[in-house]
Amino acid sequence: MSRKMVISVSGKGGTGKTTLTALLLKWLIQNTEEVALVVDADPATNLPDVLEVKVERTVGQASKEMKDQIEKGTLSPTVPKKDILEGWIFETIEEEDRFDLLAMGRSEGEGCYCFVNNVLTRILDTLTSNYAITILDMEAGLEHLSRRTDRDVDAMLVVTDPSRMGLETARRIKELAEEVHIDVKRIYLVGNNFPKTMKGMLEKAAEEIGIEFAGLIPVDENVMAFNIEGKPLLDIPNDSPAYQAVVLIAKRIGLDTV
Repeated sequence: MSRKMVISVSGKGGTGKTTLTALLLKWLIQNTEEVALVVDADPATNLPDVLEVKVERTVGQASKEMKDQIEKGTLSPTVPKKDILEGWIFETIEEEDRFDLLAMGRSEGEGCYCFVNNVLTRILDTLTSNYAITILDMEAGLEHLSRRTDRDVDAMLVVTDPSRMGLETARRIKELAEEVHIDVKRIYLVGNNFPKTMKGMLEKAAEEIGIEFAGLIPVDENVMAFNIEGKPLLDIPNDSPAYQAVVLIAKRIGLDTV
């Protein structure tokens, strides 16, 4: 291991963030010997299904259990809650042969999701220090940026679909990252489900937004079939157009140097 790398995958909902995360993980499994940490920071918790990992307990469930114990009086008010909750969160990590998965899950109730995110933010430094590579599959939109869940990121991949809204979200993510002074070393634009003929347009859009262009993932029937049939994307054929595109993206962002 030459260095550590933290990758954040952001963007509008439905653009393919989880697909990109899974295919990046496939590349890591095939091309490195490192055990990666994958964090599903989206309350929808779709990544475990895409990776075919059974999650017994999420961060949200752990925080709810603590809240319930405090309300019932079964947890002493003198006990350091932060230390206990962090210990419970470490216990929620699902360990696979080549990667570990931490799922945020939903919050302790309706309304603000901030508490769980704040806990994750506090322990990310500890978690990422134990892994050569960490991939964060972020929730849709901009809220995670305002809560600074993306701090200390080496590469932020902003995924857009073929829509004006997707590109505008990418623009706002870049602007907000600067406004809240998040330490993101490099920000990239990734187009998902684009025809290859639109590569030039995407490169121009990235230049106008002021971020680097990482690549274009074409429409791929294999991805669609695997998602519909519930097959893990880690098993997608190596010659699938989407995976071949992610191979180039992985090298463009420097994953092959880790």
